[in-house]
Amino acid sequence: MSDTNNNTMKKYYLSILVVLSFIPGLGKSQNIDSLTIRNIYSEALTSNIAYEQLRYLCKNIGGRIAGSPQSLQAVEYGKKLFTEAGLENVRLQETMVRNWVRGPKENAYYMSEVFGSEFVNILALGTSVGTPKDGITARVVEVQNFDELKTLGEDNIKGKIVFFNRSGDHRYINPGSAYGSAADQRVYGAIEAAKYGAVGVIVRSLTLASDYHPHTGVMHYVDTIPRIPAAGISTKDADKISELLKADPELNFYFKMECSEYPDVKSYNVIGELTGTEFPEEIILVGGHLDSWDTGEGAHDDGAGVIQALESIRLIKSLGIKPRHTIRIVWFMDEEIAQRGARTYAKEVKEKNEKHIAAIESDAGGFSPDGFTGDASDEKFAKLKEWKEFFRPYGIYKIEKGWSGVDVSFLKDVCDAALMELITDSQRYFDFHHSPADVFETINRREMQLGSAALAGLIYLIDKYGL
Repeated sequence: MSDTNNNTMKKYYLSILVVLSFIPGLGKSQNIDSLTIRNIYSEALTSNIAYEQLRYLCKNIGGRIAGSPQSLQAVEYGKKLFTEAGLENVRLQETMVRNWVRGPKENAYYMSEVFGSEFVNILALGTSVGTPKDGITARVVEVQNFDELKTLGEDNIKGKIVFFNRSGDHRYINPGSAYGSAADQRVYGAIEAAKYGAVGVIVRSLTLASDYHPHTGVMHYVDTIPRIPAAGISTKDADKISELLKADPELNFYFKMECSEYPDVKSYNVIGELTGTEFPEEIILVGGHLDSWDTGEGAHDDGAGVIQALESIRLIKSLGIKPRHTIRIVWFMDEEIAQRGARTYAKEVKEKNEKHIAAIESDAGGFSPDGFTGDASDEKFAKLKEWKEFFRPYGIYKIEKGWSGVDVSFLKDVCDAALMELITDSQRYFDFHHSPADVFETINRREMQLGSAALAGLIYLIDKYGL
């Protein structure tokens, strides 16, 4: 849009504000705020800028696991976008990250004297050790949980591959709760299986979808227990192996993974600001995590989130709004593995005694927004809830206490900010999460932009009225 057109639109909006301020029964500020938020949504829904930025991040850079060359390309891309957007104090905040490398594509198949052999779809779990050079072949023992594993004991587990095949609980309405109900086997399964002498672990992917996309995700070891390789297996392949085991308990499984971990490497958070006109020392943070798993393009997790954070600031600037408080955007590095970026940021906030009044994260996928959850005092939440009416016309009905997001949660002990997360209609989120299916084509521009506008609207209100 040309400068002439921009000036014309600003005069038009100003005239509307003047008229609305005299409507009986409605306060002047309320009318102005409603119109401002409507204009934020109008700009968001008619713009392709953020969508094209996400396309580049996904298609030209791709999966961005922390420590990888792609993650550093994404850092430079973020710095470039922040500078082009006219942000101030654009900088890279150094943080050391783990350097786990997946290596060549994993290879796996089952072998049965009854059913023959067939390849299956697996992915090494994040930070897993690799298999021996020639892979691992062993009988498979299926279990549903750690109690069942303990009951079987070393006599039945030693020298075998443990197959954790518990699905998330489909009865949960919130798919995140279903995910959480089965996550222990991915995160701690290798530790528990190794206690009884297992030589490897395969874990049913943490999705309620039935497909051939294996899902990865971080897992852990402890130094006192042998480290055995661990892989996620697609839900369809998991179902098939479970059925085959019923007819052939002697079924064997082969898998080969060449993943390795190297010494920590240097990486960065990307930071930029709009300096406040009245309270520059008081910060409203908006952000997401720049890293992603290497198996897809990191579109929903969390490419959409970081782009929405930048877009929310662009939307505010596009209306000529001069924020009273400093609005700071942070693209955090290393959320997926060890949250080093968030820890580094929180440490610096504490050392500098910076005052954050709010920190808002977008890390729930690029789906239609439902509202916000967060961690704040009753007094602050009462104020946040007063603004629900501004968002109802846009399908947002929730502003409630709850999870604040991984990265901003590290601020809880270092400042008195309201910690918030944009929440979405996430029924399909775990279809893509941590899998090769998490690609740009699964993002709906309109849904993503509704989220961008919701972030901008909340930032506008917090900046205007404080918390």
